[in-house]
Amino acid sequence: MTATLELGALAADTATWHRVCAVDELELAWGEAALIEGRQVALFRTGPSEVFAVAQEDPATGAHVMARGILGSRGTRPTIASPLHKEVYDLETGECFGTATVRLETFSTRISDGFIEVEV
Repeated sequence: MTATLELGALAADTATWHRVCAVDELELAWGEAALIEGRQVALFRTGPSEVFAVAQEDPATGAHVMARGILGSRGTRPTIASPLHKEVYDLETGECFGTATVRLETFSTRISDGFIEVEV
């Protein structure tokens, strides 16, 4: 994928899987930022084979800081809290628990041959 997509509807049709790093390079319960196809993505490994990817940009402030957010949960839902204003987001859906009009972009992930892949 060489062109930047500007329409969300087209993104689903042309999204591609990208190998980012070995699973073992991503520390448990810690975030790391990656640049994938010109997009800043925050990666979180919450279990031996559970990885989440969200936009690095905090939707409430526009700052690229989500990889430094605080991991947690709301019941069984894994969450990330922004390091700036502590808004809490669902890592699976991007839903903001405090402000219904704010949403964190999420990306599908998978582990293939010991490597984390993200669909962007």
